[in-house]
Amino acid sequence: MAATIVVAGGTGNLGKRVVKALKAEGAQVVALVRPASVGEKTAEIEALGAKLAAVDLTSAAEMADALRGAACVVSAVAGLRDVIVDMQLVLLEAALLASVPRFIPSDFSTDFTKLTPGENRNFDLRREFHERLDVAAIASTAIFSGAFGEILTYNIPLLDFKKKTVGYWEDADWKMDFTTMNDTAAFTAAAALDPDTPRALHIASFQVSARDLVAFTAKAFGTPYELVRMGSLAELSAYNRRERAAHPEGENELYARWQQSQYVQSMFSTHHESLDNDRYAGIVWSKLGDLIKAR
Repeated sequence: MAATIVVAGGTGNLGKRVVKALKAEGAQVVALVRPASVGEKTAEIEALGAKLAAVDLTSAAEMADALRGAACVVSAVAGLRDVIVDMQLVLLEAALLASVPRFIPSDFSTDFTKLTPGENRNFDLRREFHERLDVAAIASTAIFSGAFGEILTYNIPLLDFKKKTVGYWEDADWKMDFTTMNDTAAFTAAAALDPDTPRALHIASFQVSARDLVAFTAKAFGTPYELVRMGSLAELSAYNRRERAAHPEGENELYARWQQSQYVQSMFSTHHESLDNDRYAGIVWSKLGDLIKAR
């Protein structure tokens, strides 16, 4: 019998891809949704073959009924404290009530266990949730995927298509981890169906430095972009602290400008020393060139 995997956040950009990848692996998928959200977004994941469970996401008992018999819960939710800490804690309680053996939290990020607390607001929320998850009577696996590769198509200072520059902080040869959302989803689906995953798995579609990006632009566009040093990590950290203090309204925004800059700081502060890309056969990892061509 095919394993049942429960997905929270299945209507989101990543969650929908996880549902699709799980169905491609032959899993039975149950998507947890709020009753009020049933409609166009949920119709899309139903069309992928997921079964909807419209439940009160603040009620562990109600969610537990939908979780019974599942092999794993995958959380692909996005949000601030009310979601990453509060809602995931209710989801964790429901998984324990339903005796679900495994839990994959909504990390999908740089490995924040290697970073200093206080340097990234959104990572601090994940760290807070892990304080409870890591001592709970359930096997859990964090999937650390670095930054989503798609951000390289957004015309950001790291790769600015308009100015034709590649910006970096501290070290132009520092390798950054990037994983596309489709690759993240495919790996997550495989991990959800794997009963023997460790506490953490590290993946990257590709690892590139700012200098690598300059070489890439020379090959892809016929001329190299200008390599621009934006400053040191100490300067970036100080800037982020000032901006956060100056813009407290950002505390209520998922991607406040200073939060985006905190992500950049994290990308240049730690990277995966080894990868688990080869753990599952059949995943074809995206390449930088394919991503840029499709932008």
